[in-house]
Amino acid sequence: MKNWSARYKITGVLLVIGALTVAFQPTDIYFLIKKNFTIFSETYENVALEYVDEVDPEVLMRNGIDAMLETLDPYTLYYNESQNEQAEILSRSNYAGIGIEAGYRDGQVVVVAPTEGGPADNKGIRAGDVILSIDGVMTEGLQPDEVQNLTMGEIGSTVTLTIQRFGFEQPLEFEIERKSIEVKNVTYADRIGTNNDIGFIRLAQFGMNSGDEIRDELLALNADGNMQGLILDLRDNPGGILQEAVKIIDKFVEPGITVVETRGRIAEYNQSYETQEPVLYDKPVIILMNGGSASASEVVAGALQDLDRAVILGERSFGKGLVQIVKPMPYNTSLKITISRYYTPSGRSIQSVAYTHNARNASINREEIANRIFNTRNGRPVKEGRGIEPDIEKETETAGLLEVALYQQGSIFDFATQFESENDSYTAASLSDDVYNQFLDFLTISEFNMNLEEQYLLEELQAGMEGIESAGPHIAGLQDAIEVKKQRMFEEHESLIREILFLELVSRYNGQTERTKASLQFDDQLQDALTLITDISQIESILSGNN
Repeated sequence: MKNWSARYKITGVLLVIGALTVAFQPTDIYFLIKKNFTIFSETYENVALEYVDEVDPEVLMRNGIDAMLETLDPYTLYYNESQNEQAEILSRSNYAGIGIEAGYRDGQVVVVAPTEGGPADNKGIRAGDVILSIDGVMTEGLQPDEVQNLTMGEIGSTVTLTIQRFGFEQPLEFEIERKSIEVKNVTYADRIGTNNDIGFIRLAQFGMNSGDEIRDELLALNADGNMQGLILDLRDNPGGILQEAVKIIDKFVEPGITVVETRGRIAEYNQSYETQEPVLYDKPVIILMNGGSASASEVVAGALQDLDRAVILGERSFGKGLVQIVKPMPYNTSLKITISRYYTPSGRSIQSVAYTHNARNASINREEIANRIFNTRNGRPVKEGRGIEPDIEKETETAGLLEVALYQQGSIFDFATQFESENDSYTAASLSDDVYNQFLDFLTISEFNMNLEEQYLLEELQAGMEGIESAGPHIAGLQDAIEVKKQRMFEEHESLIREILFLELVSRYNGQTERTKASLQFDDQLQDALTLITDISQIESILSGNN
């Protein structure tokens, strides 16, 4: 009996020791932070003091911080003293930029959206362009904010962007002059349509007072009470202030509806945003979107889609559903850190990229893994992880090699400058044949050159056959064939060239607002929206899920 009693006591002691061991295992996050910080700090100190070559302690630490943050997402960034002061520096009169919003997609730095009417937009930079280098500095490994900083400098100075555009084999170079950039929230608002009874508002960004500006425009457009529908243009709108997005949704949805949620690890960052005001406008709404529509744009479109309040027309949005805040750090530095994700009323996330945290900005496309189906208020199925997919898909015509070459070489800009110097006014409703022929003559005089892929191949062939006399006629024949192809391209793209040239002349003589107004006649997505918004039964069918 004594032996059994002793065994029970020993067993009991062992169980207690085991339980205590489990209870005090170093799994507490604060213990892990302290443990690894101690290891890191001693490693840092030893390398800084004893490594065979002298190293700069600040550079060494910055590299360590950057390497750590790069495993998270491209929007979580550390700012040193000079970067913190950059906002103040850029507010001075001798600093400017080119008007682009940079972001990440598939591991590449891309243009999310160029500022409408800005230097990059006027030069031909488009949403989706992959930025390969800036003034010879490769963008590989750079964060979007660092890319943004490289485009900034003194007013009047130039910067050269090398970009890769979908559908083009060769990279394209654009030399762009920096200018002072002032981005408006609402860039255009008017009544349009056959009966002049459809409201149209173009919102360029979600800056301060965007919600109030939309309210004012709605009231002005519907002053006579006869506005039969609204088209809200969020194309190439990179987003901005979340609260302003909620205020805009507020204008179309009844009070007390949760329109967006932010969810993260820390409870204080989890917030729900509800509508508060009475409905300001209750007639049909169509939202135009494209791949340059991001963040707050997606919040507005996603909420109104989930609540079956608006039809989304155009192309799939960018898919940025991450929320950042800036936290002050010691020695006048700061940390911009992702703290939560956006979720639309149906509960879906709009974030299209999932970061694995295994390596530098390692990510996977959520479209491949996010197969959860959510439902709108009326039961229509919508998927997460894809940005906002349009209810009606409508792609736009993209500029081809010829149009790109005209932008690259400044041919449109230079002709408009010459035309403006020779003509006091320009009031035409479209581009005349006479002006178009003047432009073609200008291209000849200015020795406009468009190098096709065949031209590069011909030059290589010519170099390889140098000295072979019999090759001469064949080379000449190939060159003639290339010239014929160029001429055919001018004929095939005449309508688009006329459009671009006409809008440039309108802008020169009447300003950006009139340019925007004139551009509406060429906007296929807008024309489709105008056709749809007058068909109430079709809109109801789409929103009910019966389409």
